[in-house]
Amino acid sequence: MTNKEKLHSGELYLPGDPEIMAEQLQRLERLREYNQTRPTEQEKRQALLKEMFAEIGEGCYLEPPFYSNWGGAFLHFGKNVYCNFGCTFVDDTHVYVGDDTLFGPHVVVATASHPLDPGLRRQGLQYNRPVRIGKNCWIGASVVINPGVTIGDNVVIGSGSVVTRDIPDNVLAYGNPCRVQRTLEPGEKPPHAAPAE
Repeated sequence: MTNKEKLHSGELYLPGDPEIMAEQLQRLERLREYNQTRPTEQEKRQALLKEMFAEIGEGCYLEPPFYSNWGGAFLHFGKNVYCNFGCTFVDDTHVYVGDDTLFGPHVVVATASHPLDPGLRRQGLQYNRPVRIGKNCWIGASVVINPGVTIGDNVVIGSGSVVTRDIPDNVLAYGNPCRVQRTLEPGEKPPHAAPAE
């Protein structure tokens, strides 16, 4: 198995392999082009995203700067996904995001990890685990989502949380490490919302 073939296998590989770097650098050039678009160039942004991403649904909006280790090559976004300023997707393997999910500013979603053994780290080895985020989620500002995590549908992750384990559907979760705080009720409004008339 080549290093490139190991990207999605969960096995240790060398990310600096020349075959990998040649493709990755080309994809990062396209990402740089996206990040240098003007706010008025919305059509150009949409066209670039369709070229960059593995999959991207209609109505997605990513505020530049947007950071991605592979320029979106392994990102699979549903419809109406929103990423606020400074989001980072370390997409060395696949990240799946469901429809209508919102990311606050400076969220980090990481798929890449490194061995605990210092000798293996010195060799430059890493391995990757996919991340899955459900539909209609709200990921608060500066949340970190670790490799291999799955977040269910209709989940709210509070700002500053570090998500190290899977989160089930329909919950509010926050903290470091992130833990489920309570179940969310259908139609629930924020505490400051005006009462319904």
